Amino acid sequence: MTQRGRTWSTPTRVALLAAAGTILLAACSTSSSSTTTGPSQATTQVTAGSTVASAACADVIGATIDATGDTYRISATVLSPDTGWDKYADAWEARTPDGSVLGTRVLAHPHVDEQPFTRSLSDVTVPEGVTTLSIAARDSVEGFCGATFDLVVPGR
Repeated sequence: MTQRGRTWSTPTRVALLAAAGTILLAACSTSSSSTTTGPSQATTQVTAGSTVASAACADVIGATIDATGDTYRISATVLSPDTGWDKYADAWEARTPDGSVLGTRVLAHPHVDEQPFTRSLSDVTVPEGVTTLSIAARDSVEGFCGATFDLVVPGR
């Protein structure tokens, strides 16, 4: 990442994103919050609209969608607390508003030193009448529990 001639190292970028996420979570904390206990630790979840953010979960922090003929190519940017093969973001999926899964991008390995990271899924067929998609990431331990990202399907 470069800003006005300055190159930011990966640890610096992760720290900046973590700080931005903390500020965002603090700003959203007035809407609703609850404390839940996961498999190994207690986490505080803050709910904002249709997304849920938690330090233990993989969050989708951005996504794009591009038409490629009759299908679409979706790219999702995931921020995950990967620690290695024992805990990492292992997939993301594109869902319709009713929860139907249109495609799953399997993530074959941890991304401990690459945070956030972006991966794409091609040849996604979106049914007629569907105007928005929700992108959700899965953690190998926690499952689907992080922030989702909503996309507007182009041309609809």
